[in-house]
Amino acid sequence: MALYFRRLVGALGLDPAAYEDVEADSGATLAAGVTVLLSSLAAGIGAQGFGRDLSGLLPFTMFTLIGWGAWALLTFEVGTRVLPGARTHADVGELLRTIGFAAAPGVLLAAGALPGLAVPIFVAVPLWMLAAMVMAVRQALDYTSTVRAVAVCVFGWALAIALVLGAGLLVATPVS
Repeated sequence: MALYFRRLVGALGLDPAAYEDVEADSGATLAAGVTVLLSSLAAGIGAQGFGRDLSGLLPFTMFTLIGWGAWALLTFEVGTRVLPGARTHADVGELLRTIGFAAAPGVLLAAGALPGLAVPIFVAVPLWMLAAMVMAVRQALDYTSTVRAVAVCVFGWALAIALVLGAGLLVATPVS
């Protein structure tokens, strides 16, 4: 448990060594998955601050998990196939572990349920998560350039948002 919290703190602090540590530890895959799950659940809780009732908790949590999964998959594909660096070598597990821990700032999304905090929390925390994702991608894909990692993450983020919004429009109930 102490190792998990040390890694969470390192991920929150954007410490490259923390991301290298989880990249190299195949036993950290479950912990990375727990971090993503906690982050998604926190998003569902925090969404209550936008006037939602608890009936939306599970769907919003699932929506967030699907969005993270789409972002992870697209980031892997873009980072390893479209924009690989000269030293890029990563398997899916390495990248999933690092970007799983990059979801750590998302646990703070739960604070969005507090009166008046939903908007600032849901603006600041995703930006922090994007910065963590950049660090995770840079370390996992062995990039020498942060600019390349930013490009991969922003491109993957934009594609994931488009994918999730498109899917949301397909399953949304029309307002009459």
